[in-house]
Amino acid sequence: MTNSNQESEAKIPLEEAARRGGAAFQRQYMSRDIMAGIITGAMAIPLSVGIAMMSDYPIKVGLATVVFASFMGWLFAWFRPGNFIGSPGIAAGLAPILAMGVATFGIENMAFVIFLTALFQAIIWKFNWQRYILMAVPTYLVEGLLAGIGLKIVLNFFGFALEVPTELTEEVGFWTGERLLVIGLSLVGAALFLYLFKTYKDTKPAIPYFVLIVFGVAAAQFLPVVMLEVDDEPLTFGLPIPDFDDIRLWIYAIGFSLMLAVIDVIEQVMSNSAIEKIDPLNRRTNSNNSLLAIWFANMGSSFFGGMTNLDGLAKSTTNKLAGAYTKFSVLVIGLVVLFFMLNIAYLEFLPNFALGIIMIFVGWKMMAGLLHVAHFGPYALLLATFCALLVYKVGIFEGLLIALAVHAIINFVIFRHVESRPTNTILRDYFQRFGKDGGGTD
Repeated sequence: MTNSNQESEAKIPLEEAARRGGAAFQRQYMSRDIMAGIITGAMAIPLSVGIAMMSDYPIKVGLATVVFASFMGWLFAWFRPGNFIGSPGIAAGLAPILAMGVATFGIENMAFVIFLTALFQAIIWKFNWQRYILMAVPTYLVEGLLAGIGLKIVLNFFGFALEVPTELTEEVGFWTGERLLVIGLSLVGAALFLYLFKTYKDTKPAIPYFVLIVFGVAAAQFLPVVMLEVDDEPLTFGLPIPDFDDIRLWIYAIGFSLMLAVIDVIEQVMSNSAIEKIDPLNRRTNSNNSLLAIWFANMGSSFFGGMTNLDGLAKSTTNKLAGAYTKFSVLVIGLVVLFFMLNIAYLEFLPNFALGIIMIFVGWKMMAGLLHVAHFGPYALLLATFCALLVYKVGIFEGLLIALAVHAIINFVIFRHVESRPTNTILRDYFQRFGKDGGGTD
């Protein structure tokens, strides 16, 4: 870079330099971002492991997705910044959806599903359709969807808190001394985690995760607990070409990818709205720019069998409180996760009961999102709860479609009949109303 360029960049105000991903700005806060990235990256490891397991994906593939998404997030921040401290990664809210995809299409065809998802997201990004998606699918309905998924996560990982080594369960009853010991460890670990989370959530949110992991690793050195098992298989690269032998699978794959793309977009826009509020320099986010980094990372990950990504709010909050000012911290996060991806055997020091506590907490936080719906009114709370129960009982895809259908009937049939107004007037008021309720920050 020439001196003239350096001088011209130095004249740019700090906020404008940040918007452009200015090198001078990143150098100024590099030490803060490095420390924040190390802390957030260490926290992202157990979360990414649990989400990959919940998604029925190999753990190494999940970590590789986080690494690639982090590098892309940092790269695009240089010229098309969406937010400035958001941490990309695999999302807990999408885990059961991906698991359903694996069960339906097979892991070998999921690369094509992710590629198709990225293609739909690219179209949404190109035409900036995320604004209209948020109008049609209000925020509280998404909260209901996530609550239902959260319940699935809690129940899926609850067994980790009771699990004992297989050799200690042969020809012995359920309530053994070893079982009670693991339950005791889980209760102590959960109480410690919740106490530390309540104490440090607004200042140092990574502390409860660190302490719980250290507690689990230390306990595993002396007591019989089940440890995490990781298959260290090499990543395979190839074109995301499907192998469907039934036309119905093609049709379902298109609908499934569209649903996955829309939910991923909505979650990202909701996260951007929250990230904007906690930005240390009060910078505005641009959700459409964020979608550019997301669909590009999704499309790239499909070539190594990767997963979907978005800027998770939990990791982004940790990144902010750890001192991050720019997306350089995201590059550091990617490097931390890359280390464990390349040295994946280190993850086998983590006991399952500690991982279970973390994931149960994540699921519970998603379920608690229903409480945030109350300010939308009784109708929103009732519909969100209905959606959550449908997602849990019927299925994610089917539950969301049924809830949307009920929502449409209530708004376009019942309200129109009561008000005796033309359909176009109903539609206009509908989009105005729910654009305010469910809209994100562009």
